[in-house]
Amino acid sequence: MTQALPQSITPELILAKISLDQYHRMVEAGIWDERHVELLNGVVVEMAPEGTPHASRSTGTGEYLRDKLGRQAQIREGHPITLFDGCNESEPEPDLAIVQRVQDDYLSHHPYPENIFWIIEYANTSLDKDLGVKANIYAAAAIPEYWVVNLK
Repeated sequence: MTQALPQSITPELILAKISLDQYHRMVEAGIWDERHVELLNGVVVEMAPEGTPHASRSTGTGEYLRDKLGRQAQIREGHPITLFDGCNESEPEPDLAIVQRVQDDYLSHHPYPENIFWIIEYANTSLDKDLGVKANIYAAAAIPEYWVVNLK
């Protein structure tokens, strides 16, 4: 299944698609230390800086959900999740991922699709990407609940 690319990424700008393993090795080698990126359908995509309303809303929601859910789930704010649908590999960093609590709290891997209950993205400048390519990625990974909050 071919996934749509973020609007700012066109096929002629892609030099190469990479695997999760290659992406992880690049992260470990510090290649992306100077840039905030995520892997979407095998393409490394730069993430927009987080503005004040974005940070405030996601932090407030994270606190609210921790209070309401207690130890029933783990709330991960802006941390990677690992998704794959057979032909595409992605490691997005959603604003909030509500995931299962597992032994050792994901020391050896990020949450997989079967660990994820709910994802929330806050969009100020990323609405097209969140409603397009990310929605397709989350749907292909069978994420049960995905919300996009338009800050505008």
